[in-house]
Amino acid sequence: MMKNRLILGLILVSLNLLVACSGNTPELARISRDAVILAFGDSLTHGTGAKLVDSYPAVLEKLSGHKVINAGIPGELSEQGLKRLPGLLEKHKPEMLILCHAGNDILRKRNLDHATSNLVQMIALAKKNNIEVILVGVPEPGLFLSSSKLYSSVAEQTNVLLIDDLLPEILSDASLKSDPIHPNKEGYRIMAHTLMDIMKEAGAL
Repeated sequence: MMKNRLILGLILVSLNLLVACSGNTPELARISRDAVILAFGDSLTHGTGAKLVDSYPAVLEKLSGHKVINAGIPGELSEQGLKRLPGLLEKHKPEMLILCHAGNDILRKRNLDHATSNLVQMIALAKKNNIEVILVGVPEPGLFLSSSKLYSSVAEQTNVLLIDDLLPEILSDASLKSDPIHPNKEGYRIMAHTLMDIMKEAGAL
């Protein structure tokens, strides 16, 4: 338990410094008190490896006091996500989009230029509707995990807030994952706490 608290503290401190000190990190507009947050992605958003009540959207909802829609579909490719997103934006009218997608494109060795384009188009849809966006990077498989370069490319093209160290940090610790590519309950809890902290630092909450 002490180890997990220490890990959480270290991740929060390091990411706080990243957000607070980077002059290139976009600020987020403050969302309204009754704003809906849309967590959009694949199995990492759905919460595979833990119960749905322990997924990061469910934990973030409790932490933030905002309605957080879990719109994660395991196995979904970014091309499919791009087709699905407009209907969700219309239905839920969120003020914030947490986008964690294209992990399956990476795992299945799909064309990452296409995945990059799909993410850019998703963000454009959100911005067209005045929705704040946080992009969460997904690591490529390997011994030393780091987010795929496609996420930094997307962030540069769209000028959105990118969190590229969170999932690599979690999935590099065996005690925080349920399998090689998914966090466990504790991993998702850290993910939610970190997102909450970053949203505060960036001015959204």
